Amino acid sequence: MRELSVNRIADAIARLCIEANEYLPDDVRRAIDVCYDAEDHDGARGILDTIRENYRIAEAQHMPVCQDTGMACVFLEIGQDVHLTDGDLSEAVDAGVRRGYAEGYLRKSVVGDPLRRVNTGDNTPAMLYSAIVPGEQVRITVAPKGFGSENMSAVRMLKPSQGLEGVKSFILDTVAAAGPNPCPPMVVGIGIGGTFDKAAYLAKKALLRELDSANPDPYYAELEQELLTKINSLGIGPQGFGGRTTALGVNIETMPTHIAGLPCAVNISCHVTRHRTEVL
Repeated sequence: MRELSVNRIADAIARLCIEANEYLPDDVRRAIDVCYDAEDHDGARGILDTIRENYRIAEAQHMPVCQDTGMACVFLEIGQDVHLTDGDLSEAVDAGVRRGYAEGYLRKSVVGDPLRRVNTGDNTPAMLYSAIVPGEQVRITVAPKGFGSENMSAVRMLKPSQGLEGVKSFILDTVAAAGPNPCPPMVVGIGIGGTFDKAAYLAKKALLRELDSANPDPYYAELEQELLTKINSLGIGPQGFGGRTTALGVNIETMPTHIAGLPCAVNISCHVTRHRTEVL
């Protein structure tokens, strides 16, 4: 049994909040470059080039890539042979977020109640997702999620009889309805299966997978490519001004579900699909 202080987790989260907001992941940068090279719409190429200039400036000057520094979504994979010490894990996660957003001068965007809407002033609480896995390490991923794109996400409890075509129609309709609102080019995370809540979780988790990797199941890898092609044929384009590049990637995650159900969720992210990981 390995002992690990929750204070180390808080320290890591503070760093990751800042780094995730200042550095666009390499896979997203590569996807933008690929789309730029394939784009034949002058306006779209210009916007993609501006996007590249923006993330280079952010990295060089240690500034946020986007003014919406998001809600801090924190994913923890906790080894079952780890004994956490020195306090409450949830409190440590929030302490890390609180410190990271203060030290990084990041915008605090969280309100304490969804209807009364008083800002908490420190971007807490974090949206915490935890899983117990084999081993004696803790894998921490911080994924700040902006709400221009989050607001365009959706979940649908489809009937099994609607099948694959129903899933594809729902996804394409959701992206088409989003239009320019999620600041395209977007990344489309899709969750299929489980329950109402699990499908949404899968869709959000799908945004963490590298864009130049394919689903390990050839059936879903082919579906990812088909959906990406159809989404990019919508003509929305970068920032909604037209072109070939509406989406940088489509990632699908699945899990078993009930015989009477076919839950499907779409979690849209803008091109600033931020995530940073550290293993303790």
